[in-house]
Amino acid sequence: MPYLNKSQAQSLASKKLIKSGCIKENSLGIIDGILDAEFSGIKSHGFHYLPIYCNHLRIGKINGHASPKLEQISSSSIKVNADNGFAHTAINMGLKLLCEMSKNEGISCMSVNNSYNCGVLGFHTKRIAEKNLIGIGFTNAPASIAPIGSIKPVIGTNPYSIAAPQNKEVLIIIDQSASVVAKSEISVRAKLDEPIPEGWAFDKDGNVTTNAKDALKGTMAPTGGYKGFGAGLMVEILASCVAGGNLGTKASSFAGEDGGPPSTGQFFIAINPKKFNSDYDSYLQELVNSITTQEGSRLPGSKRLSKFNENVKKDIFISDELMSRIELI
Repeated sequence: MPYLNKSQAQSLASKKLIKSGCIKENSLGIIDGILDAEFSGIKSHGFHYLPIYCNHLRIGKINGHASPKLEQISSSSIKVNADNGFAHTAINMGLKLLCEMSKNEGISCMSVNNSYNCGVLGFHTKRIAEKNLIGIGFTNAPASIAPIGSIKPVIGTNPYSIAAPQNKEVLIIIDQSASVVAKSEISVRAKLDEPIPEGWAFDKDGNVTTNAKDALKGTMAPTGGYKGFGAGLMVEILASCVAGGNLGTKASSFAGEDGGPPSTGQFFIAINPKKFNSDYDSYLQELVNSITTQEGSRLPGSKRLSKFNENVKKDIFISDELMSRIELI
């Protein structure tokens, strides 16, 4: 079973992405995202996605030669056109300025359109929080969740995330989707021909299913029923209606080969908390203590943060089956 050190993992991903039609400059951000997911224990968004990324580069769903364009529209707002390339490249283009504006203005926003799957959304909000700012992110996805009582999908799994720091240390990462689970979790099980738990998804006729392949042909179950659909709708408004990304109903699949580029969107907010409350750190610490002092409880994001710190200097495990698919690229 293959184990790769960080340098080998970077080299493998770079080689396959470039071979599939991505220029080196546009591969750097997505490789960082893949490795961060692996180190954080979120393997469904790590090397599992590399064959999909490479296939989408080859068939034109991702523009490997994209040239993103950044426009500053106010002292606290920027927008980036990703040119149908990797979201990571476009986000990286604006992230530094987003954080600088927030430090000066107290709050800043960045929209990204004509974009692609941004991977683990919390990876991006975490990087904002590492600048001692609160990072908030939204990203829409191809439609896979139907309104309550219906069977035709209108919105995607549409993740949203907030990361909160204290003294440049990220303490909390809330990163969740409007669905019970991320669609990639079902995709992984479909490839392995494994069942999914009841309550994760519906088949094409709107019936609850435990068959992962049937679930991919149907719709995702919204977390919390109508509340999950409402949360996803909020994300759709920001990432599509405001940012200018395709509506989920018009976005092509992040996994399949049908259609052209998904052209979805992202929206980020950075907040300088001490501009609003000079005692922010003590307030946050009191909040954290109220959770961590209770037996059996843990902070949202603490598991991925601890896994990252534990794994960042370790080799990355890739299964024989996945490595076989990667070697075929």
